[in-house]
Amino acid sequence: MTDQENSKTQTASEEGLRDGGVARRHWITAGVAAAAGLAGAFVAWQKYQPQGVMDVAVQNFWGQSFEKPEGGTLEMKAFRGKPLLVNFWATWCPPCIEELPLIDAFYKANQSKSFQVVGLAVDQPSQVRRFLTQKPLQFPNGLAGMVGSELGVSLGNAQSALPYSVLFDAKGRLLAQKAGKLDQKDLDSWLQKVT
Repeated sequence: MTDQENSKTQTASEEGLRDGGVARRHWITAGVAAAAGLAGAFVAWQKYQPQGVMDVAVQNFWGQSFEKPEGGTLEMKAFRGKPLLVNFWATWCPPCIEELPLIDAFYKANQSKSFQVVGLAVDQPSQVRRFLTQKPLQFPNGLAGMVGSELGVSLGNAQSALPYSVLFDAKGRLLAQKAGKLDQKDLDSWLQKVT
């Protein structure tokens, strides 16, 4: 092979690498864009779920059961037939800890009106037991762990924020949701929705 032929072959190879590099970059960019699009679609689906999907999530909720911190089982189906506030919380979540006394007082004040409250701790069982020994709550609590986090997402908590609360009416329908700390105004408003 002459020097001229060798130079032409080398130039062609370099051009092929450059073209291949450009093509490869285009494929990588397209792949990243597709992944971002899928992630965005998933977030939108979680936030704007069709009613049928939410109905399935609500039915799934009523079939759940959780271990109680003190032992025994907390079955969600036992709470059907009366309005129910469900609060997802964790011991490591300062806003959760801040709102628990308010929710407990609300439960005590409205228990005779057939208004129910359940806490679902998205936390380590040992941490929940330790916390409840130091700061007992009157309303029932379940040890939900990661299942509780997934359950919250299925009930509209797209960001998996804590605290997260939902309100069900006496027929078991989901009426309201709130990501973030509840205040007295929220609780009063929710009580009016079901009375």
